[in-house]
Amino acid sequence: MRIGRQPALQALALGIIFAAPLPSAAAPRKEHSVVLGAVRRVPYSKEGDPAGGATGEDTLKIQPLLVDGVRKEWTTGDAHDVTDRSFVVRRVIRLNDALPGDKPGQWVWQRGPWLLVDRVTGRVAALKLPDYDPGVSQVSWFRDYGAYCGITPSGKSLYAVVTQVAARRPVLAKKLSAFDAENHADRVCAQSEWQREPLRVTFHPAGRDAVSYDIVPGSAVLVEDTEDESETPDAAK
Repeated sequence: MRIGRQPALQALALGIIFAAPLPSAAAPRKEHSVVLGAVRRVPYSKEGDPAGGATGEDTLKIQPLLVDGVRKEWTTGDAHDVTDRSFVVRRVIRLNDALPGDKPGQWVWQRGPWLLVDRVTGRVAALKLPDYDPGVSQVSWFRDYGAYCGITPSGKSLYAVVTQVAARRPVLAKKLSAFDAENHADRVCAQSEWQREPLRVTFHPAGRDAVSYDIVPGSAVLVEDTEDESETPDAAK
């Protein structure tokens, strides 16, 4: 008695289906280790740093920014948590200070720009702060807002600036006074002060009365990326 071809083909198909490997589960997200390392002191000269330093400051406290155990940057000062996964910290730069013909190996440390660091993805990005001047701007952070005195591109005006991390335009930009780049106080502005309710920031320009501005609270504009792979239609099925 001959067996029909149809049942045989069906049996073969079932065998292939059960023998085929099941789709692998989505790979787990890689966990990154993002930490600030041990503090060390390095020789520091105010003359070599346009950001300036305190009178008599001859050493600078620095910390390595380590991502998965690898040093990405050198930092200085306190870090500020923006969210539960992102923080900002100021970069410090080691700059070659040798003139042509000088002996190699002459280096100076300078305070640099602010960095935005994501603990989940391990990404480190330089923040572009409007009218930020490393020699003048002392940033005071609250939530995802940064307040500081800024210098316009012409270098002739001192402004009160409030910026929001990842926003294209400042939340506040108000002129405080004219600015003389050749003749100004050692510390152009003291650290700004924040108040929560109502949301208010106070600026302290040198030689002038303090001035306060109310800020209209807005939603955070920082979008934090994910390393998870997007689910494909086939995987969803």
